[in-house]
Amino acid sequence: MSPLVVSITLFVLALLIGVEVIGKVPATLHTPLMSGANSIHGIVIVGVVIVAAEANSPLAYVFVFLAAILGTMNVVGGYVVTDRMLEMFKSSKPAKTSDEDKREEAGK
Repeated sequence: MSPLVVSITLFVLALLIGVEVIGKVPATLHTPLMSGANSIHGIVIVGVVIVAAEANSPLAYVFVFLAAILGTMNVVGGYVVTDRMLEMFKSSKPAKTSDEDKREEAGK
């Protein structure tokens, strides 16, 4: 088999396994898993850089470009979602200043 056929076969198998794994995760767990997905997609981007160094055909460059764009979108999106999730747990009350603390203590 040619290296291109092997690469495309591995790509399709990775897609099928990824869809199968993510499809079994309940929707309520998708947001907490974004941090884990960030690290996995970071590894994908490192793999893209390694593959790009050895790419020698226009089709390989297309796949490298697509993998880099999609991996980067997932990393950025994961950080955005994680940031929003962490914002939900922050207190919405403004912090008291030291002047307010002194007035409260004096009034007691």
